[in-house]
Amino acid sequence: MLDPVLLRTFLAVADTASFTAAAARLGISQPTVSQHVRRLEESVGRRLFTRDTRDVRLTDNGDAMTGFARSILAAQAAAENYFGGAAMSGRLRFGAADDLAITQLPRILRQFRALHPRVNLELTVNQSDVLKRRLAAGHLDLVFVKDFVGATEGTFVGRDSLVWVAEERTEIDPSGPVPLIVYQAPSFSRTLAIEALEAEGRTWRITCNVREVNGLLAAVRAGLGVAVFPHSLLPADLVKVSRRFELPELGDIEYRLHSNPLAAKEPLEALTAAITAQPILR
Repeated sequence: MLDPVLLRTFLAVADTASFTAAAARLGISQPTVSQHVRRLEESVGRRLFTRDTRDVRLTDNGDAMTGFARSILAAQAAAENYFGGAAMSGRLRFGAADDLAITQLPRILRQFRALHPRVNLELTVNQSDVLKRRLAAGHLDLVFVKDFVGATEGTFVGRDSLVWVAEERTEIDPSGPVPLIVYQAPSFSRTLAIEALEAEGRTWRITCNVREVNGLLAAVRAGLGVAVFPHSLLPADLVKVSRRFELPELGDIEYRLHSNPLAAKEPLEALTAAITAQPILR
C-alpha cells in the first residue's frame, strides 16, 4: 500500500517542480521532502523524478504516478468524509470563463467532485462579463473570471499578461485595418483589443466572431487574423505578434473568484480553497 503522506509530498514536488517550494507548501523541511520522495521511489522500485542543480522534472513513471496519487488521495479523503459523518452536501452553481478550461481547472474540479460526491456541482462555461451578470442576478453561486488589474472585489487567484497572437504565417497589411478575431460582445478581451487599437489611431475590422475558446483558436490557426490571448495559455503552435505587427500593449489581467453571498457557505468555501490552493496556469 502506498503511504498517503509520501504521496502528498510527491504531488507537492510535482506541482511546484521544486523540493524547496514543496517543503514550504507542506510546512516541513527540504531534507524531509527528499526523504519522502526517496522512500516512495524505493517502494515502487521506479525513478519518479530527474533532478540536477537547476531543474526537477517528472520521469514517465513519475507522470503516471501523479494520476494514481491524486486518485488515491481523493478516494481516501472522500471515504474519510463519508464515514466520518462530515460528508459535505448541497448544490453549487459554478461558472468559469471558457479559456480557463485549458488550465488546471478541470483537474481541480475533478478532484473536488471526488472529495465531495454529495455536492451537486453545476458547471456553466461562458465569457467573464456574462458570468458576472448571471452571478449578480442570483443564477450562479461562484464564478472564476478574468478581471482588470487592481480590482478590489472577489478573491485573487493569479495574474497574467495579454498578448496579440496569430498563426506564424499570418500577414497583415500595415496600411490597412487590423483583422481581429474576437469573442462576441460582451467580451473582456474584445473590449481591451478595440480600445487599445483606437487609442493609437489604428483602424480595425472583425474577421471572425466566436462564442468560445475552441472557435477562437480554430480561426487563429486558419490565419483569419490576430486575437488577444492570455500569455500563459498560449498554445505551442501559435506565436506572439505584438512587435511584429507593431500592435499596442494590452497590459495584465487578473483571475478572480466572485461569490454569491446567498450561496451555501460550506461548498462555496471548499471550492474556493481548492482553486486557490493549487497552481492554475500551466
